[in-house]
Amino acid sequence: MIRNTANALLVSALVSTSAMAEDFNIDALIQAAKAEPPLSVFDSTGKIKKQAAAFAKKYGIETTGTKIKAGANIKMVTGETKANNVKSDVVIISDVPAAAVQLLATGYTTSYLPADMTDKIPAEFRDPLVVSTSPVVWSYNTALNDSCPVDNIWALTDPKWKGHIAMPDPLNKSIYTDWFNQFAMHHDADIAAAYEAHYGKPLKTDLDSATAAFVAALAGNQPLLTNSDSDVASAVGAPDTKENFIGIMSSAKFRENKNGMKLGICDSMKPMVGMLYPKFMMITAGTDSPNAAKLFVHYMLTSEGFAPQAIDGKISTNIDNEIPAQEPSGVAAHLDQLFKYNPATSKDDWASRQDWQDLWALARAGQL
Repeated sequence: MIRNTANALLVSALVSTSAMAEDFNIDALIQAAKAEPPLSVFDSTGKIKKQAAAFAKKYGIETTGTKIKAGANIKMVTGETKANNVKSDVVIISDVPAAAVQLLATGYTTSYLPADMTDKIPAEFRDPLVVSTSPVVWSYNTALNDSCPVDNIWALTDPKWKGHIAMPDPLNKSIYTDWFNQFAMHHDADIAAAYEAHYGKPLKTDLDSATAAFVAALAGNQPLLTNSDSDVASAVGAPDTKENFIGIMSSAKFRENKNGMKLGICDSMKPMVGMLYPKFMMITAGTDSPNAAKLFVHYMLTSEGFAPQAIDGKISTNIDNEIPAQEPSGVAAHLDQLFKYNPATSKDDWASRQDWQDLWALARAGQL
């Protein structure tokens, strides 16, 4: 097992809550949960089915896990709540800005952190509770290259790579416009420094930030836009391809290397090798199984409960949990090179989505 170093670095920021932990009674929670109706849990990964089944077997509580996209998940909870007919109990959602505004702020869901887990979860991930962070990484084809042919994100805006960057369409996958805003708010100096490192001169731009300049340049270089990370993986890592593509995708797609894909992490990329995006885990306010829901949240924060997702490189926010050594991408060696999402400014990401979408669309159309 490989130590979760990214989360371990945050231990010093944790507050001791031993008294609260002593008040937490797992046995009492289990007994109360067993007296409640069956549990329904929802997540955007199919692994939730395996996790729900394992939870049901462990505790003898009938539980159904369902894969559902983040937008549909939010729509479902909103519709159930407005109809006063809540059927969902625990929802795990990767669209953090939308969940913050449309579910938590409206009171349709609540955040719950088991008291015995408080000193294991970094402060910035406690309220609302973030269950995991998932890596998306710059990637290349290992059959066509001895190492990543690009070492700076600004190189992707050069004519050499025009039409040869693969990525999900930011107009359809909002995590990318959210990341643009995160870069501008928290990492803009890094983006500007990377420009100077690549071109040997300071960035001059009429746009609002170095990030905006990068986004416009990247869009104008006509990347290959896809509907999914799987399509990015195919464009970049197909074993029979003759074209060199650099792509950004979930580290989970590296599991396809065992089926012949040729994916490698661009571990020399500056200013970041990739990003970590969070998932909120929430309990619906109208659940009729509140104790079972709390028990499931507790289970998902344990190494046992999270294991099916950990193997894909998703990182538990519990600092005691570890990334399996057999995780296929090797992302554990590069955690300190990943930009980390700051949930505290997720509402700003929500408010700015249209602005970033407009910038991307105008630049791609050559209108900037």
